[in-house]
Order: sequence, then structure tokens, then C-alpha cells
Amino acid sequence: MAEVQEKADSGKGGKKRSKKMSVHLDMTPMVDLAFLLLTFFMLTTTFSKPQTMEINMPVKPDNPDEQIALKASNAMTIILGENDNLYYYFGLGDPAENPEVLKSDYSANGIRKVLISPKVRGNDKMTVLVKPMEKSRYKNVVDILDELKITDTNRFAIVEVSDNDKELVKSKFGE
Repeated sequence: MAEVQEKADSGKGGKKRSKKMSVHLDMTPMVDLAFLLLTFFMLTTTFSKPQTMEINMPVKPDNPDEQIALKASNAMTIILGENDNLYYYFGLGDPAENPEVLKSDYSANGIRKVLISPKVRGNDKMTVLVKPMEKSRYKNVVDILDELKITDTNRFAIVEVSDNDKELVKSKFGE
């Protein structure tokens, strides 16, 4: 607390001088209050948590021959190329099917429109195969996973790009 200290007179005679008073302010309670407030705000603040997408990985089967075959009518293939290019077609990429390869982008009017189309949404067994090429960027994989999450596409797989897929893209777009 604050104290007022008076100087004692020297005891000599003479002029009576006015007593000088000095004020001493104790700052201990103020420091205690500051640390209490700091502790309170540190304990009650919620820090921003990184946003992550949960991906459930399939369990490796005991017998690899037991894998379920995917029909071409239930498959959509998305190929991620270099320079943020994206190509897609319906089917498995068998050269005998001669699929129509289309180019798209990552915008709301691009691949998102395709993923919410009746051709994809209307088929409950539709599986989207994502095939990143060697020169595609990691950002492209994350972007396509975001689009799959936004469009609520539950059946998808990230698969290695085949030579047939590379040939399809190269023959159609020269890349």
C-alpha cells in the first residue's frame, strides 16, 4: 500500500522548515494482479487447431486375389498432370473402350461440377480413381481430395498412373 514518510527534523534550532513528505507506492499487488490475469487468459484461450482431413485407409487383405473387380461403368478416372492440369474420363482406361478424355480445372465450375453431375451422383457404386502423374504437384493431390470431400464423394482411390493413361493424355493433349 501507499505510505507517507516524513523526515524527522534535525533537532537544531532555527527556522522551522516545512516537512518534506515522500510517497512510496508498493507495486507488489499490481504485479500479482497482472500475473493472475495473464494466467487466466492463457488457460481460457483456445488455440487454433490445424484442420486436417481424416482419410480411412483400407485394410490390407489376407489374400490379394480376393480383391473386388471394378466395372468400367462404375469408374471415373482423374489424371493429375503437370502445370496444374487435370484430365478425366469415365471408365478404367482400357484402350479397347476408347474413353473420351476431357480437360478440366480445380474450380467450382470445373471438376466439382463433374463430380456433382447426375452421371456420378446417380451411380451409388461409382468409384473415383485419382492418378497423379510424376510431374504433378502434391498441392494438386490435396486439391482433388478437397474437391472429393466438398462433393461428398465417399468412394475414391489414389492409384498409380498407368502407361495407357499417359498415352491417352499424350495423344489427346500432347502432354
